[in-house]
Amino acid sequence: MSVQRRLCTAAGAALLTLAVAGCSGLGRSAVGTLTYETERDLVITVTSPSVNGCHLLGPAGTRKVENRTLNDIQMYRTRDCTGEDPIYIATNTTNEIAPDSLPWRSYSVVH
Repeated sequence: MSVQRRLCTAAGAALLTLAVAGCSGLGRSAVGTLTYETERDLVITVTSPSVNGCHLLGPAGTRKVENRTLNDIQMYRTRDCTGEDPIYIATNTTNEIAPDSLPWRSYSVVH
């Protein structure tokens, strides 16, 4: 193999690596499902939620969450993913709040 061909192959591989790395942050999601119940016992399943931003959980929020994604999540009692004491729910776990607690109203994906 000639030196010129080797350089061309190396340059092509480097450009491909840069292109893939540059696009990898776009549209990233937490692979798997996040399931929660509404105040009317309706089960909602979100498939592969985005790792970006804050996600709402309906007007009345939820009291039980099943995280079957490949990412951990943080649950908040506010509608804008702020406030003290967010609850951390690890991947492949379920969490339910105490009966007298305020419901969770939003979540964010840890990445």
